Amino acid sequence: MDAEITKCAELLKAGKVILYPTDTIWGLGCDATNPKAVDKIYKIKERQEIKSLIILIDSESRLPLYVEDIPLIAWDLITHTYRPTTYVYPKAKNLPSRLIPMDQSIAIRIVKNKFCQKLIQALDKPIISTSANLSGEPSPASFKDISAHIINKVDYVVPEEYAEGATLNPSRLIKFIDDYNFVVIRE
Repeated sequence: MDAEITKCAELLKAGKVILYPTDTIWGLGCDATNPKAVDKIYKIKERQEIKSLIILIDSESRLPLYVEDIPLIAWDLITHTYRPTTYVYPKAKNLPSRLIPMDQSIAIRIVKNKFCQKLIQALDKPIISTSANLSGEPSPASFKDISAHIINKVDYVVPEEYAEGATLNPSRLIKFIDDYNFVVIRE
């Protein structure tokens, strides 16, 4: 796995887009701090600019780097979350403006998947995670469901063997309202 991580990290550092397995479904990924790489993701997905993307981090210790004010309840939820859950935080920071919607929020998932964790650690930055499909089409349940259009547009495809442990379902999505309240957007 180490050689694959090194290869992927170097591609991401060079502004490339990869197709990779996450802790949920296969995703399109890039260095989340690289505006040009983020633009490539939007073009590949044919996604409207007003729709935001999820970023992945490897541990909660990275949250303060990308979120201005972390709601108090976030720490409890993160500690007690055992399935892949993406949290929408208010007041994003240190990310390209294209990733931050008008309400200034950012969707972040802390991954437990070893491949993703090691890739984020090797890059030392968050990575984009968005489903490997054209905007508006269903998310692929497995690698075989990913369209050739998507596969042909990315710079690199991670071998399927690293998809071990994926749930094959999108993550739960929770948005923080304030320090003590949240709403479940997607179960």
